[in-house]
Amino acid sequence: MKLRDTWIDRYVLRQLMVGLLAVTAGLAALIWLTQSLRFVELVVNRGLSFRVFLQLTSLLLPNFVAIILPIACFVVVLFVYQRLAGDRELTVMRAAGLSQVALARPALRLAAIAMLIGFALNLWLVPAASAAFREFQFEIRNRVVAFLLQEGVFTQVSEHLTVYVRARDRDGGLLGILVDDGRNPASHATILAESGKLVADGGPPRVLLVNGTRQELDHRSGRLNMLSFDQNTIELSDADKGGEQRFRDVSEMSLAELFNPDPRVVPERDWGKLRMEGHRRLANPITGVSFTLVALAAVLTGAFRRHGSLIRPFLAVLAVVALVAGGLAVGNLAARQSALLPLIWLHAILPGVVAGWMLLAPQFAGGGLASSRSAVAG
Repeated sequence: MKLRDTWIDRYVLRQLMVGLLAVTAGLAALIWLTQSLRFVELVVNRGLSFRVFLQLTSLLLPNFVAIILPIACFVVVLFVYQRLAGDRELTVMRAAGLSQVALARPALRLAAIAMLIGFALNLWLVPAASAAFREFQFEIRNRVVAFLLQEGVFTQVSEHLTVYVRARDRDGGLLGILVDDGRNPASHATILAESGKLVADGGPPRVLLVNGTRQELDHRSGRLNMLSFDQNTIELSDADKGGEQRFRDVSEMSLAELFNPDPRVVPERDWGKLRMEGHRRLANPITGVSFTLVALAAVLTGAFRRHGSLIRPFLAVLAVVALVAGGLAVGNLAARQSALLPLIWLHAILPGVVAGWMLLAPQFAGGGLASSRSAVAG
């Protein structure tokens, strides 16, 4: 009996694992494709290579996987068990004496594996990937872009800084340079230079200008001041945005930082948002177990039908859609009011408790077992 149960567990679990990998990969690829379109502009207008584009957008994948993993568990369990029911394999397994727990065991093992993966993603990989993504994005937009000046193109380095280069020489020098610098609203400047070169010394990006003029309009007096220079250096960073300063996002913070924010860095009004994110990271992997139990309750309970039943799976899909939408609403409410944080855990655990009770309660489980035995006997 034990050997038979083990073989059946492996048979069902193998189908579930293959399905989970396929569904997760497909959904993650679809979401990655839609989200990565935001960064096509960096390739088209700013000259980044496709390799850099892939490196940047691939850092988004851990967050996508962490979000869709509970949903993927539900979809795979519902599909595989519904197919087993349609092929009457579940009927044969029940007639052979397998209980509801034995039938649900492969799916619960899959949910446990997915839950462990979810904890690893939410507590370690997603914050690390988010930090790397934002740092990489910051470097591209505020530093690397300065070294991608194209010939004959007005390159908007930042919101208030535009650079035009007429040509490049063989040594990489710049010829015919125009800089429109509006970073200081009180003194908008236009700089012209015969030549120049990029300075890469590990600090903010700079251009060394040679033989040029700086025209600056004094808004107070209305006079145009002009200064000629032999050499002048200009930084290609947006001073209005703090130069090299970068503020950390909630997604980058560790669990300790979320539950114990530094008042010198995070204002007190944002503490509720941080704590909500910390509770969400801990509760989200458990949601996958609840969704799995909802799928099992939809397929393994109720009366047996020769051609299967689509009503209970359809209702289960509606229930999970409502739970996903409810999870978003609960998160928003908990971020505003800390007293509602227990709702995050209630949302993650309660559906699984209800579905587990339906799965094991005699009035739900008995009908399917009796009907399957009579179907085999007939």
